[in-house]
Formats: sequence, structure tokens, C-alpha cells
Amino acid sequence: MPELALPPVRRQHLEVLTGPLGIWQHADGIVPDETFGTCTDDVSRALVVDLLHRHELGWEAVRPSALASLRYLEAAFDASVGTFRNFRAADGGWLDGPPSQESQGRALLALGTTAREAPEVPFRLAASSLLGAALAGAAGLTSPRAVSSAILGLDAGLDGGESGLMAHTFSALVDRLDRTFADLDHDDEWSWPEPVLTYEGALLPHALIVAGRRLGDANRRRDGLAVLDWLIETQTARGGVFSPVGNEGWWERGGPRARFAQQPIEATATILASAAAFDATRDPRYRRAAEAAYAWYLGVNEPGLMVADGDTGGCRDGLSQGHVSENQGAEATLMWLTAVETIRSLRTRSWMSRAHRPRPQPVVVRHVRP
Repeated sequence: MPELALPPVRRQHLEVLTGPLGIWQHADGIVPDETFGTCTDDVSRALVVDLLHRHELGWEAVRPSALASLRYLEAAFDASVGTFRNFRAADGGWLDGPPSQESQGRALLALGTTAREAPEVPFRLAASSLLGAALAGAAGLTSPRAVSSAILGLDAGLDGGESGLMAHTFSALVDRLDRTFADLDHDDEWSWPEPVLTYEGALLPHALIVAGRRLGDANRRRDGLAVLDWLIETQTARGGVFSPVGNEGWWERGGPRARFAQQPIEATATILASAAAFDATRDPRYRRAAEAAYAWYLGVNEPGLMVADGDTGGCRDGLSQGHVSENQGAEATLMWLTAVETIRSLRTRSWMSRAHRPRPQPVVVRHVRP
């Protein structure tokens, strides 16, 4: 499959979706629907997108947006319990109800990424401080997706120079993810650790691959790659077209796989995991898998419909047989923008120049059983 063109950075729709507190969750068409307010999930994703865009636009162009997202996460953090509130009304009030574990994981991922990649020292220190304060809450995560996001966030934080409690929490979370995969038989037709394959599946093997690198554990890396290979194989249609499981019923073991209501988060999770696998192995088939998931956005999918808008940076919420959603909400848009910049980096990476370029040495975490 030939590589499709990469658009320049487009933030028009992102700016339309962004309100005074943060990015609105939902949209009616391209118009923000303020009824649903904002949430920590999407603000965390927006912060990561700003960090990606600064490579093309420069830090000063995205700094105000990134700072607003960091301030949002500071306000979301409830120090009394060590977790982040998630849903926030349009008037700025936090809505009642326990926050999802997935929102905790995404906040940790955004903070770790900021602690490692923000070019401004005070910015990195603020993110690192909040990440450290959230470690107690991170230790209580049990959802595999939340645990996986937290592992990726703490891995980034460790690259930023943190150690001690962060290293211990990282190791404990990796053990927890290990237990999710403990009974998996890679020779079985169902090479997935849950009875139902649902959303953002590639996040789990992505975390295992990264954990294997951090801990110098070839077995973890192998297991992560094997599960990712299974996901890629089962979500590839004729002609190498990416075809993720749809959310209209998902895919229960032994049952039929839902083909439609495919969502952008599946494509971008696959791109990110495949990029990590390529980093770990230099195997070009992972680049091909990432490119196929990227092409899904641009009409190389089973219905042959455009999902993303390269002119505005917006993205439709889902793909069904014969039509796409007209709504362009926060999650879909942020997933598209993340996909573009991840593919841009993957294409331009030069391993020979990287080998000769000074780079900070990652903190090696000694594996500790909790």
C-alpha cells in the first residue's frame, strides 16, 4: 500500500472546539455542543497534541493552549484522594460521580509526556510535580486500559529523570498488567486476554512492549509484540485495509465480530503501538501496519469513505457501512491529529542519525514484585 500524503498541521477545528476552560467533549456537526461540558480525558489528549504540534509550529505557538490544559489538570486533581475529577460543566463546576479509571490513566500519560517533552523547564517541573502527587492514586488502578496508560505515562516520567516511588509504582503496574495476560495462549485462535475485544485494544500490547524495553525484559516485549501481531492480523481486511472491530457489539470470543461503527481511537491506538513496535524491532511490517491505520482516516477503509478532514484538522466520530458520522467531536479530532504527527515522525526518523545524536539515558527500573 503506497504512503498517503501528510497534511500540514491544521488546528482550525481544534480551535473551534476549544472553550475558555478546555476542549468541549462533543460537537453537533462541526459546532461544539457545550451541553456536555469538558472532561479530563480530552484535555489530557489535547495537551499531548500540543506537544506534538510544537515540533512543526514551535513552542510559542502552542504554549498558551498547553498551559491551559496543564492548569485544567491541576484543577482536576483531588489531593484528598489522589485522583483526577473527570467531567466539568460549562460553568466550570465539577460534576458529581466517581471518575473513570481510564481518565486517570490518560491524565498520567499526558503529565508524563509533558514532564519528558515540554521544552520549558518550569513547565516540565509543574507536570512532574503533579505526576508525583498522583502516584498514590495510580497505584490503585486495576482496569487494564488505565494501567496501560499509566505505564506509558510513568515510562515517560522516568525518561524525564524521575525515579524512586515512580519507579516502584511503574514496576507494580507492570506486574498488574502481566496478570491480565497471564493465562493467554498465543497458539490459540483467540490471542486476547479478555473475553470481549472492545475499544482501544492496541493500548495493552503497546504498554507491554514499552515495559519490556524499560525493564530489559525480552519476554514482556515478545508477549506484547505477539498480541499486537494478532490484533493487526485480525483487523486487516482484503488488500491490507485496516478494519478495526466496531462498537456495534464489539467482538465476543467465539461470536461474530462487529464490522462497523469503527472509531478513530482504534486507528490511532494501532498507529502508536505499531510505532513502538517498530522502535523495538526495526521490523518494517510495523511501519506498514501504522500506515494502513493512517490510511483508514483518508478513505482506505472498507466503505471507501473519508473520515478525517485534512483541511481543518477535524475528524468524524465514526465510520459505518455506507456513511460516516457528521459530528466532529474532541476524541475523534484529537485522535486524527495524533495520528498525523505520529506518522510524520515515523516517516522522517533516521536511525543512523539517531545513533550518533546525544540523547538522555532512560532510567532503568529494577523489577520489584509488590
